[in-house]
Amino acid sequence: MTKQNQIYKCNICGNIIQVLHAANGELVCCGKPMELKQENTQDAAIEKHVPVIQQTNSGIKIKVGEIEHPMDGDHYIEWIEITKEDGRIIRKDLSPGDKPELEINCQINVKQVRAYCNLHGLWTSNN
Repeated sequence: MTKQNQIYKCNICGNIIQVLHAANGELVCCGKPMELKQENTQDAAIEKHVPVIQQTNSGIKIKVGEIEHPMDGDHYIEWIEITKEDGRIIRKDLSPGDKPELEINCQINVKQVRAYCNLHGLWTSNN
């Protein structure tokens, strides 16, 4: 059974999906089961992937890693996502060359922050 907000990836074509509604069944792409991406929370890499939440005067800022994650064409953060306490999601899609950051200029109650690296998968930081 899938769970809401799980991330799955096709290891053949690279499609990535996020579950919006939990249900029974298997997610399949290109004729093969999709891989459930597990949320990593501890970094062993030099790049640092765990999202860091910083309070600002006007809201919050999310940076990927204590050391800024590379944003090269072959290695970059694809998106940053905030799940609010009420379950709503704020997401910012990123491209190579962008800063691996998301800034919200209002006060919100954060439940979880996730970031997705194209090479190293899904990373999370629980508030």
